[in-house]
Amino acid sequence: MHIDWWTLGFQTINVLVLVWLLAHFLFRPVAKVVAERQRVAAALLDDASAAKTAALDEQKKLVEKNAEFATERARLMEAAAAEAAQVKATLEGAARAEAEQIRESGTAALEAGRAQAAAANSDRATQLALDITSRLLDRLPAEARITGFIDGLAAELEKLPESARSELTANDSPPRLLAPRPLTEEELSACNRAFSRALGRDLNVLVTVEPGVIAGLELDAAHTTVRNSFRHDLARLKLEFMAHDAHAT
Repeated sequence: MHIDWWTLGFQTINVLVLVWLLAHFLFRPVAKVVAERQRVAAALLDDASAAKTAALDEQKKLVEKNAEFATERARLMEAAAAEAAQVKATLEGAARAEAEQIRESGTAALEAGRAQAAAANSDRATQLALDITSRLLDRLPAEARITGFIDGLAAELEKLPESARSELTANDSPPRLLAPRPLTEEELSACNRAFSRALGRDLNVLVTVEPGVIAGLELDAAHTTVRNSFRHDLARLKLEFMAHDAHAT
C-alpha cells in the first residue's frame, strides 16, 4: 500500500482550515447568540421573580394595614364608649343628687321640676357622650376611613335576601354609596370587587360624599340600606343610651 504524503498533508491542511473557518464564522457567532438569549431569558426570569415578590409584599402590607385599621377602630370605639359612659354617669349622678334634694322638698311643683331637670341632664349627658365619641373617632387617618370598612359592608351585603340583591343590582337606578370623602380609584375598584363578590353579580354604584358618615360606607337604595359606618355606630350608641335612660326612669 502506497501513501501519498503530499496528498495527505494537503487534506490535513484543508481539514484544519475548514475547522478554523467553521469555528470563526459559525460556531462562535452561534455560541454568542445562544449566550445572549440565555442572558436575556435569565434577566426576564429575574424581573418576573422580582415583580412577583414585590406584588406579594404589597399584598401582605395591605392585609396588615387592614388588620391595623380594624384594631384601631375597635380600640377607638372601646375608648369612646368608656369615656362617654363615664361622663354620662357623672352627669347623671349630679342629676340624681339634685333630684333627691328636690324630692325632699315635698312639693309637687318641685317634683315636676326634678323630673324635667333629670331628663334635661340625661339628654345633655347623652349628647355630650356622643360628641366625645365623634371627636375620638375623627382621629382616624383619612385612608382608614374607607379601606377598613369595605370588607365589613361586603359582609353585610352577603346577608341580604335575593329581593334586596336584585334591587341593588338593577341597572335602571344604581344605589348611592355614601362616603365621608371622595374615593380614590383604588378604593372604588376595591369596593366594586368586594361588593360584586358578595352579591354574586356586578354592582354599579353612584358615589356621594356625605361628611356626616364620619368614617365608613353606606349603601342606599330605594328600599334597601346597608351601613358600616361610624355614623351608624353612633346612632346605635345613642339608642342604647336612650333605652338605658327609659329603663332607669
